[in-house]
Amino acid sequence: MVKVERVVYLSSEAVQPALVYITILKLVLLWQILSHPTCPGITTVARPPSKQGLRLTLGTLLSRGSRFHSSRRERYGNVFKTHLLGRPVVRVTGAENVRKILLGEHTLVSAQWPQSAQIILGSHTLLGSIGDLHRQRRKVMFSHAALESYLPRIQKVVSWELRGWCMEPGSIAVYSSAKTLTFRIAARILLGLRLEEKQFKDLAKTFDQMVENLFSLPLNIPFSGLRKGIKARDMLHKYMEKAIQEKLQKSNSEDHSDALDFIINSAKEHGKEFTMQELKESAIELIFAAFLTTASASTSLILLLLKHPSAVPVLRLPGHPGGPGQQQGEALSRLRYLDCVIKEVLRLLPPVSGGYRTALQTFELDGCQIPKGWSVMYSIRDTHETAAIYQSPPGGFDPDRFGAARPEATGRFHYIPFGGGARSCIGKALAQAILKLLAIELVSTARWELATPAYPAMQTVPIVHPIMKLPAAIIGAQATVSRYFDRQ
Repeated sequence: MVKVERVVYLSSEAVQPALVYITILKLVLLWQILSHPTCPGITTVARPPSKQGLRLTLGTLLSRGSRFHSSRRERYGNVFKTHLLGRPVVRVTGAENVRKILLGEHTLVSAQWPQSAQIILGSHTLLGSIGDLHRQRRKVMFSHAALESYLPRIQKVVSWELRGWCMEPGSIAVYSSAKTLTFRIAARILLGLRLEEKQFKDLAKTFDQMVENLFSLPLNIPFSGLRKGIKARDMLHKYMEKAIQEKLQKSNSEDHSDALDFIINSAKEHGKEFTMQELKESAIELIFAAFLTTASASTSLILLLLKHPSAVPVLRLPGHPGGPGQQQGEALSRLRYLDCVIKEVLRLLPPVSGGYRTALQTFELDGCQIPKGWSVMYSIRDTHETAAIYQSPPGGFDPDRFGAARPEATGRFHYIPFGGGARSCIGKALAQAILKLLAIELVSTARWELATPAYPAMQTVPIVHPIMKLPAAIIGAQATVSRYFDRQ
């Protein structure tokens, strides 16, 4: 009996790009294995004026977790060298070291984003702007006046989403639900989009695909992450262009209710008209600023309140009194213990593990020399974990460490969940407001229970989130956020 096999032939045009991509990946991995042994050692690099040179250790930032870097830090100190795809990266920990990096923007270092992120997000975003343009756009997008106008609508979205969580039979995946919440806030409040639910879900799915491929190899070939990210971005731009044209046609100069309105209006006041490309890229950036990191922090908030339920009754206690004419932003700022809880969540589980910079000149850091052109990664998580200023163990959940009477509340660079300096997170105030409103709604209207036997492990790259997406049951929704404020 003769065995007959079915053979499918593909054209060379279809096969070659995939083969090239696979070959490049194999060569990169092979080079990493051959040139970097799994057992790292230490070498000194004699580069004046440093007395000690740079302590070296070899590893890969993406392929090993936080435990790997913690062990390297314990062995080699707060400044050591590693590799990312064959390029030297200096990993930096500690408040004083981080302070020098963050305050050295434009002089010692410059912001560094992966080439794939720059290609996908575009050249007209904040990550590509510098100087006065950067400062002006930051100020406009999330000014105090703008944030005050967003808060009542954010409150309504949070309340509406939580009611949906409570109506779900069984459990929900908290991380996925948090991403839906933050995307809805970004689309509805920052961009003013009015979407049918199917439109919303399709847009959210496309945006998620873009974000998933934002940090990928800069290879624009079929099946690559970059190609997928570009395709998703183009779909988003097509939708945004239509929405922006409708907005510009209906624009009322006296009514600027969302962040995109603030950007357009501010440009006109300064005698500038944005191009459609600039507006599309700004719209995507607005969603990006409010989406993934805030979803991560919202998930961490629920996770840590599950682990430490003793904080919940304290959050339910009446705080400082507030009159009916008081602005909601002012009311939020008066809730001191809530502020401490949010800070502690962001200290223990900062959404982003660190930030990247490029050395503009050779300089010394902690007795080590950083050569010009090298990448520098300041570690947010490691700095939080090792800060000597904390009176209670840094690994424990202790919101009171941020009370006014504690020295932890007075420091600066030992607590950096939003980075710092000229390139600190543009959505900082917005993220804090969303987290506070979510916490208020949760403790006022619901209870929540873990839906798995054990807490899920956390993944830290590229964003902090539970590997199992934190299945939990959210039960009951009787009151409203406004009732909480009425008690204050």
